Amino acid sequence: MAATIKPNSLKLVRFAVASNEVRERSLKRVNRPIKSADLKNTTGVIKEVGIFTTTLSTPDNVKVIIPNSQVYGATISNYTDIERRRVDMVVGIGYGDDIGKAIEVITRVVKADQRVLADPEPQVAVCEMGDSSVNLVVRPWCMPADYWGVKFELTRRMKEELEANGCSIPFPQRDVHLHQAGDTAA
Repeated sequence: MAATIKPNSLKLVRFAVASNEVRERSLKRVNRPIKSADLKNTTGVIKEVGIFTTTLSTPDNVKVIIPNSQVYGATISNYTDIERRRVDMVVGIGYGDDIGKAIEVITRVVKADQRVLADPEPQVAVCEMGDSSVNLVVRPWCMPADYWGVKFELTRRMKEELEANGCSIPFPQRDVHLHQAGDTAA
């Protein structure tokens, strides 16, 4: 004897299948492997992705709860799910300084740091002639966990070594010349 399916029960089966598909897609979105993100000027490590909210811990240990409606439609920059990261820095030297010497000193400082990767090779080049300085771009690569340590240490070491090798670190300044107006006696 053949089983008969009533039209109403067929709708329930379709609904159950559709509900399972929606649930699976939602779980895939909720459980995606994101460790760190930058979302609408909020940077932090993702601690929990819930059904309605995502919870972050900021670098200064503030708990931030973001509605998922903002998370799912936003661009998220993930800084931890990569094998290496470039550190972008700009160093200014005086217009009277030897550019070749400055590049040599900076390159030596960068390559001396064990956390800086040899491949890809660090880049040091003139990028701009500013109001008070010739600006050099410094772009070493490191592991994501070493990013801030590399940035802070290289900044300190480059300043110390540039000054020790006769290069100046200029700061914005403006020269004001005052002229005394002549007497206009009638």
